[in-house]
Amino acid sequence: MLQTYRQIFTPATTLFSLTGLVARLPISMVGLGIVLLAEHETGSYGFAGSVSAVALIANAVFAIPQGRLIDRLGQGRVLAVVITVWGVGLALAMGSLEWDWPRWSTYVLAAVAGASLPSVGTCVRARWSHTLADQPERLHTAFSFEAVADETVFLVGPIAVTMLATGVHPAAGLAAALVAGTVGTYVFAGQRGTEPPVHPREAATGARPPIPWAAIAPLTVVAAALGVLFGAAEVVTVAFAEEEGHKAASGFLLAIWALGSLLAGLVSGAISWRRGPLVRLRWGALGMVVAMAPLPFVPSLPVMGAVLLVGGLAISPTLIAAMSLAEQVLPAARLTEGMAFIQTGLAAGLAPGAAVAGVVIDAHGASPAYVVCAAGGLLALLGAVATRLPANLPDHEQQLA
Repeated sequence: MLQTYRQIFTPATTLFSLTGLVARLPISMVGLGIVLLAEHETGSYGFAGSVSAVALIANAVFAIPQGRLIDRLGQGRVLAVVITVWGVGLALAMGSLEWDWPRWSTYVLAAVAGASLPSVGTCVRARWSHTLADQPERLHTAFSFEAVADETVFLVGPIAVTMLATGVHPAAGLAAALVAGTVGTYVFAGQRGTEPPVHPREAATGARPPIPWAAIAPLTVVAAALGVLFGAAEVVTVAFAEEEGHKAASGFLLAIWALGSLLAGLVSGAISWRRGPLVRLRWGALGMVVAMAPLPFVPSLPVMGAVLLVGGLAISPTLIAAMSLAEQVLPAARLTEGMAFIQTGLAAGLAPGAAVAGVVIDAHGASPAYVVCAAGGLLALLGAVATRLPANLPDHEQQLA
């Protein structure tokens, strides 16, 4: 398995992948860090949650225009600007809480920080597409590694921000995210040798190659459904562990879930698949539906750990297939923009999933609320089935898909 990964890593690709990993840490740290700091300073979870939601919504709204700018102007130019704006916005948002500024200023600054948070994950994948353009058979391995990197970010980030905010200082978690995001992104953006070429719009006609919406729109639905599943699972698992009398076990259960996904991503990347990403996407989505179905009926914490471990095995392969398919069908001139739709869909599904799950928990308890996770898996399957390849895709890629 290691040999498969050695084939894609050179000093240049290792550097942009690892710095991209560091630059992505704020994605999993900022939302929770804002909640911890804002609640400490104001005593209101409602205010803290609403500030975090404003940042999340702003990020979802501006991720796609940011991707369009990156395709036109280049990663180095755009990322250097947006990370600077993000750093200033987040630092002032933290200051507005500690310096007792008006609450509206915190909302505004959180929106600025959310809107300017760089889409580093899509940029890393675009670099892999560029550097492996002559070796497309290895792109699946690269995307598999990046899926594992995403899992690592969401496993390490929340733990780190919580430990720093509760054990060092309420602002320490956000400060760590600020340092990781700015330093990581500046170093990543400075690596011009692996940067994809820019694709400026034609001045005379303004024409751009179209996005294949028959594929990208359903893939965005798949990503949003996965977001619903993730958001719901986090809330419901905490409630389930609390009902079982061991609330602290919720972190262990979620870590097991993430571990299953991480291991599946590593193994998936080492396999030379005979079937293309569309087939794998549909099988992965079906696997999630099957894996989520038993959750409402699990009787105890040990059994829940086993079920979540198995359920996690379907996550990374599904996300990897979705990203691989997007890379396959998108024109190079709109690759970052097109992938941003999928990343935005994933982020946009988190809050509704958590909110709906919370309502079900209050009304019926934790176990029935796992139905929301199953519904997210079913929606992902429907999106996968609805995904269509563009007619102008080369014949050999049609066959592989």
